Amino acid sequence: MTAAPLTPPQCRAARSLVRWSIDRLAMESGVSRNTISSFEQGKVTLIRATRAAIQTALESGGVGFLDGTTERGPGVYLRAPLE
Repeated sequence: MTAAPLTPPQCRAARSLVRWSIDRLAMESGVSRNTISSFEQGKVTLIRATRAAIQTALESGGVGFLDGTTERGPGVYLRAPLE
């Protein structure tokens, strides 16, 4: 997991990389579809546990996160899914 909190743009980009709908991410993370949608639109700030559940699901699906501590800045990348 990254040191910096998951951002709405990272969440949208990560879903795109693994070709997951919001419904799929909701199922994989146990977080409601409405919460994910509102987060991605920047309408809500998630509590740590909810953010972690979303990020862990995306990481299990094959996404890696860049936390912005390098010159590349915050972002996402595709890696092999965890077994």
